[in-house]
Amino acid sequence: MKTRFSHLPLLYLLLVITAFAGGCKKYMEVKPVSQYDLNQAFSDVSNATTALIGVYDELMGDNGYGIRINLYYPYDSDDFMTTGTLDNGRRGIGRYQLLFSNSEIRNPFLQMYRGVEKANLCIEQIPLMPQYESGTDIEKRDLRRLYGEALALRAQYYYELIRNWGDVPAPMIPAYQQKELFVPRSNRDSTYDKIIADLETAIGFLPWRTEVAPRNERISKGAAKALRAKIALFRGGYSLRNETKQMERRPDYLKYYEIARDECADIMARRDQHDLNPDFTNIWKTLSAFSPDPKGEIIFEAGAGGGNSNSDSRMANYDGVRTDAASRYGPGGGGIAALPVYFYAFDSIDTRIESTFGLYQVPANNIKRPQALTSVTNGKYRRDWRNPLLPGQALNVGYNWSFIRFSDVLLMYAEAVNEINGAPTPEAISAFEEVRKRAYRGNTDKIGVTPTDKAGFFTAIVHERRLEFGGEGIRKYDLIRWNLLNAKMNPVTGEIRQDLRDLRDGAGKYANVPVNLYYKNNGEEYGIYGSLYKPNEATAPSGYTRVNWRQDLIRTDNILDVSVAKVHYIDGIAYFFTPNKSELFPFDQATVDSYQGKLTQNPGY
Repeated sequence: MKTRFSHLPLLYLLLVITAFAGGCKKYMEVKPVSQYDLNQAFSDVSNATTALIGVYDELMGDNGYGIRINLYYPYDSDDFMTTGTLDNGRRGIGRYQLLFSNSEIRNPFLQMYRGVEKANLCIEQIPLMPQYESGTDIEKRDLRRLYGEALALRAQYYYELIRNWGDVPAPMIPAYQQKELFVPRSNRDSTYDKIIADLETAIGFLPWRTEVAPRNERISKGAAKALRAKIALFRGGYSLRNETKQMERRPDYLKYYEIARDECADIMARRDQHDLNPDFTNIWKTLSAFSPDPKGEIIFEAGAGGGNSNSDSRMANYDGVRTDAASRYGPGGGGIAALPVYFYAFDSIDTRIESTFGLYQVPANNIKRPQALTSVTNGKYRRDWRNPLLPGQALNVGYNWSFIRFSDVLLMYAEAVNEINGAPTPEAISAFEEVRKRAYRGNTDKIGVTPTDKAGFFTAIVHERRLEFGGEGIRKYDLIRWNLLNAKMNPVTGEIRQDLRDLRDGAGKYANVPVNLYYKNNGEEYGIYGSLYKPNEATAPSGYTRVNWRQDLIRTDNILDVSVAKVHYIDGIAYFFTPNKSELFPFDQATVDSYQGKLTQNPGY
């Protein structure tokens, strides 16, 4: 048996439960065990819990939601973009030049299947444990919780695989039970239906957040419901089909919108479990993974810890505010930049601006200075909000990755109701406006008039989700399921190109954007002269320093190197995007080779 599994294809990994030995997240320190067999691994609740924590382990690390899946895969989009010149790595993903040899595609793909295999072992073995049916009431309760978590985690892994690769192999039993190791691709609809049904089962076994220790890093009833709602919207949304090579959605899509509506309504009815934090910035600045939110807005997050590439995260090192190596925060930030037009999608009084954008950098002397407009970064995960950093946190700052927040539940509910009813109900409008009122805290009378027709309300939802979830790895996939990614990002006809040109020219809605920004420091902080929403003087006022603002788009030497050419910044974003191709990743060359001609490639590759 050992020989058989020493040459497994990428989808299948270890039989022995050494795979489970890496559980070292903050929610539970688990001392690695050299080797277990199945009987030992699932001999009691404690060992079964260790095995289940091993399933969680595959969420995090450099090839999981520590950097690649959450910070490389969602860009370029109409909120943020990958910085730097083209390479056969993260920037190739960002510019939509996806080569079969790109290791940033292969390694996360492998890790997701490690998670699937570990989950499959737990799903098979936990119900076979004698304690599952004959144990004490506490043992039976705890084992059912573990079983529900395993079902939900497998659903999360398959959801990630499908939204990036479409029809993927979808084994639902462990590798040692498979007659054929090279499992063919499964139709994504059937895989979605399976995991949606699994999540319904899991919900019955899982506790609400406050019924156990308040840790968002383990899946609760609310997390499973929110995940089921999200997956249902993707099942009911558009995707690039292998058969037709077109973006399509199935005729029965409303069935899945109804699932999303009902699950969201259930969560919304339990405000004692999950609710909006009243201060948007507080989610990211003072709470996040370091101090659990008593409101439970972050419904589920991937736990990070350990200070290494396998179990920790790189948020605030790779992305976030730029910090100099000699500053008190150490080196970091700058891997993801905001599209200038994304900044101006926000109203000037929208409180989400503070945390969504990293408007400044921190040089060696720790005296902050503003960035040029095209250098503004994402800001929800940033090093200077984690001061002091712990020893060994040069690369791994210890941030958890947020999967689903309560505001997502509110907006999913509003979207689903609108689609099902053909217009928003008062309840859908209320859910939508609840998100906006939090954003306009202190100015709720200025949220504007909410549309009451189907098309107008859908457009408002599309816009609001862009504002609410910037930098959270959500936007590109929303645009795909709405079949709007081409309309937004097409290199020739996309809305983003025209918006960027209008901003460069100070035309239309961008007529009042200043050419330059002027600032001066007050200690380590800084103040801006005038407004970023009104024209400024041509020269810096006395005592202020100039920084390029709209001028950074006007500059003809602001270029991106896309290898085939050096093009202006405006033209370089999503340079290689191709409709009916770029909505999915290709399978990497090693995967295709391992199938010896039996694995069809995704459309256009």
